[in-house]
Amino acid sequence: MAAPQPGAVRPGGRTARVREAVLRAAGDALVEKGFDALDLAEIARVAEVGKTTVYRRWGTPGTLAADLLDEMAESSLPRARTGSVDQDLRDNARLVVKTLTDPRQGRLFKALIAASLCNEQAAQALYRFYAVRIDEWAGCVTDAVERGELPAGTDPRRVIAAVSAPLYYAFLNTGEPLNDAAADRAAAGALAAARAGIFSR
Repeated sequence: MAAPQPGAVRPGGRTARVREAVLRAAGDALVEKGFDALDLAEIARVAEVGKTTVYRRWGTPGTLAADLLDEMAESSLPRARTGSVDQDLRDNARLVVKTLTDPRQGRLFKALIAASLCNEQAAQALYRFYAVRIDEWAGCVTDAVERGELPAGTDPRRVIAAVSAPLYYAFLNTGEPLNDAAADRAAAGALAAARAGIFSR
């Protein structure tokens, strides 16, 4: 059986506290200086953790950034269950906007996205992050199909991806305001497309 990747083990106790301290320090460093300045020895110093421990468990800045993304996916809020696909998708879009406009989380996401462009480990972790979050919220669409709100055969993952796509585009490319109105437009657009059968398998 293959050995687990560095940073992949999730034990409790002291090891969990070490991981929490290191990931917090790594997040602070990414927000302040970006991925290029992510130095494991400095992270160990700030987290007050032995340098050997950090190098043994994570090994590279890419692995550390990847573990941070995995932790963010694990700790993200669960999906809405309002009983209305319209409200569920709006809640999803507003959560994305809230995250991206948060003074810390927004800068952290930009740093991690930048890291993914030059580091394969960070890129794979970013793919996993999006997959985890889309899978979590896909249940909203599955429920809507069962209630008859959306056509049979609608692809839940594509609908959820369509909700967040324009928000991330504005965040990274256009600089357009991200607010509740933008969230509601994104949700409405994805919902209209889904009702029209655009996302049918």
